[in-house]
Amino acid sequence: GVSTFSATSFFVPPKGNTAERPSDCEPGSIRFNTDTANLEYFRGKTIGWSQFELKQSAPLGGRGVYALGYAPSVSNKIDFLTIATEGNAKDFGDLTVARGFVAAAGSKTRAVFSRAYTGSQTNVLDFVTIANQGDALDFGDATTDAHSPAGCGDSTRGLFGGGTPAINILEFFTFDSTGNATDFGDLYSRRDMGACSSSTRGIFAGGGDTATDTMQYVAIQSLGDGVDFGNLASSVMGTTGCSSSTRGIFAQGSSSPYPGSNTIQFVTISTTGNTSDFGDLNFSGYRGASCSSNIRAVIVQGTTGGGSQTNAIDFITIATTGNGTDFGDKTVASSEMSESGTSNAHGGL
Repeated sequence: GVSTFSATSFFVPPKGNTAERPSDCEPGSIRFNTDTANLEYFRGKTIGWSQFELKQSAPLGGRGVYALGYAPSVSNKIDFLTIATEGNAKDFGDLTVARGFVAAAGSKTRAVFSRAYTGSQTNVLDFVTIANQGDALDFGDATTDAHSPAGCGDSTRGLFGGGTPAINILEFFTFDSTGNATDFGDLYSRRDMGACSSSTRGIFAGGGDTATDTMQYVAIQSLGDGVDFGNLASSVMGTTGCSSSTRGIFAQGSSSPYPGSNTIQFVTISTTGNTSDFGDLNFSGYRGASCSSNIRAVIVQGTTGGGSQTNAIDFITIATTGNGTDFGDKTVASSEMSESGTSNAHGGL
């Protein structure tokens, strides 16, 4: 029959860390995870344990965060902005380790920043709570120390793919826990890609040992290698990606000798095929950053020809086509951001 518990005080559920999760309990069982400081419930032997989702109001259509990269040398600074408004970015806090060529992936609550370059390679992963300003905390370690990956994900799982020295590895992690990344499969392009996602697919575009026009996709909640999606309008590396739930955006990028581009392209994530022209940014660049809600993409200028550092930010309305509009400025000019942006409102959520 139906059992009811009613009280004005509280009850204490079983508790333990992630490693102590039981695997033979009844679906619907509840426990408190001392590693994540959250309640979680058992969904059956196939799916396992999932965290109760904490509903937080995203500020005015979502908050975007990005690491500044080089400003002017490797930086630990993180900026944030409110996607639905316009204005200059503000200081969010600091990464655990100053680094450039960093990627990011975000859930509704957390942003995870990837392995990167500190002056030497590092495999460190760290995270912030997007709704709260403050310094990053250690998340775990990546499977490799190669820098310049690309990141995307859905509401529970984040992906980082590629890196320098040029590798085609793809790895994943679970946002609501902490721990080391796990091998997902292989991509057939390598470093300096752009990435975006819906709630089911992640798309990786461009990049390579030299600039390429390839795009590939994976099913986020599975494991496996990248599958051909289509082609970009031209061969680029250092493009940046973001998305609504249906449309993926790729902006900026470069081909040797890296002058930087102002182009914006789009794809329909649920299909396969080549990109279509969206419009132009007010600036050119490569290795920039971007973040999005389901309505708006905010694109942060990266490096320009000769390695110059910049502070410009544009925005577009994802469901339309057209040129970028000025959003505001970074807190400081920077370069070599390399896909370092994400949000708590992007299309994968």
